[in-house]
Amino acid sequence: MRRLILIIGAGLLAAIVWSAVWLSGVWQQSLQVPESGATVEVVQGESLRGVLKKIEGYGWLRNALWVGRIASWRGLDQRISAGEFSLLASMDAGDLIEHLSSGRVIQYRITIPEGVTLSEAISILSAHPKLAHPTDDMLEKQLMDWVAPARSAEGWFLPETWVFTAGDDLLDILQRSHTAMRELLAELWETRQQDLPLATPYEALILASIVERETGKPDERSQIAGVFLRRLERGMRLQTDPTVIYGLADQYDGNLKRRHLRDTSNPYNTYAIKGLPPTPIALPGKEALRAVFEPDESDHLYFVAKGDGAHAFSSTLEQHEQNVRKYQLNRRKDYRSAPLTGDATHQ
Repeated sequence: MRRLILIIGAGLLAAIVWSAVWLSGVWQQSLQVPESGATVEVVQGESLRGVLKKIEGYGWLRNALWVGRIASWRGLDQRISAGEFSLLASMDAGDLIEHLSSGRVIQYRITIPEGVTLSEAISILSAHPKLAHPTDDMLEKQLMDWVAPARSAEGWFLPETWVFTAGDDLLDILQRSHTAMRELLAELWETRQQDLPLATPYEALILASIVERETGKPDERSQIAGVFLRRLERGMRLQTDPTVIYGLADQYDGNLKRRHLRDTSNPYNTYAIKGLPPTPIALPGKEALRAVFEPDESDHLYFVAKGDGAHAFSSTLEQHEQNVRKYQLNRRKDYRSAPLTGDATHQ
């Protein structure tokens, strides 16, 4: 009887040892991913078992069920993060589990350029294959909820490079952009010069969007802002093409005509209507916003595009008319009003 017990005990011990060795082999098995590596996505709410089964289906892992059980015994199954993970050929199964639990997901970057309209920014975000996006109705409702009581969401989002992970929603980036814009605008408004001819932060946002569209040259922004602020102080019309073009929307064909500048039905026509337009016309960047709060201290009241992306500034109408004759009436073949803001030309 004693001999039988010893035999059974030895068999159990051998089985335990064999199981331990086998499980160790399962845990330490090398992943069969390509030498160049591979990517696996963990969907929000997906279990570790489901992820491992998926990886096994790709042929990169064996005995996925047991790998999952070992992970569970070690308390790692509840720490799995959602997102995309880079897998290396040098990893084993244990490394895989640690990696999935680490939160080191693949991050993507997307840039909302300064001076684009909100519609253009949304198009840029929507085109990224790794960003989810809501229905048009849901998007419109959310935008208006964020900017209330403003009647337009234009301008309320800070152009910047944003980091995200696969599966993030387009609204996530827009919310961060909107929060950043509100915080920056509030900070600048709180420390503003008290004699600025701007009644509200929203008026500052509107003016910054015009400055952004008028020039892409960093060293001109404060000059452009100064001209517009002095014109507002004196009750002069802003007379800026980008606002007219924004109001024309799809009617603008690239050629701003004299009749457009006389059209009083366009609420954005700053040639015919005094003061600021009703809403921003683009998404202004940080420097355009700062320029509005820190304008230059010259006496310039006019500027005209020189054709190389820069502007000629003047203090009198006579000087301005001379600049118009010099730069506008005899335009170069490669004439352009600004280096970054596209079709906006000031006359």
